[in-house]
Amino acid sequence: MQKELHTPEVEQLFQAILSLKDVGECYQFFGDVCTVNELLSLSQRFEVAQMLRRKKTYMDVAEKTGASTATISRVNRSLNYGNDGYQLVIDRLSGQKGQAADSGTDSPE
Repeated sequence: MQKELHTPEVEQLFQAILSLKDVGECYQFFGDVCTVNELLSLSQRFEVAQMLRRKKTYMDVAEKTGASTATISRVNRSLNYGNDGYQLVIDRLSGQKGQAADSGTDSPE
């Protein structure tokens, strides 16, 4: 039985995340909400997604990120058959980097 994702509690969490104004506030909030290992796992999955989108091999991804092939496969499945969330964010971050390069400023960290 799969748990329902769309709950008032999840909605409230997402609204809280959307209220964060900068990376510093993200560190504050996620440092309280997640364990270090949970946050590192999330960031690892995002790095895996970016590398897979750049057509890196599973071997390259595993070597650079330390992710297991099971994690890489799960992320790849999400990229190919998921909700397009990874791609949405990857595209937006790519756009920010392009805008920063066009304006001669550094992209936000």
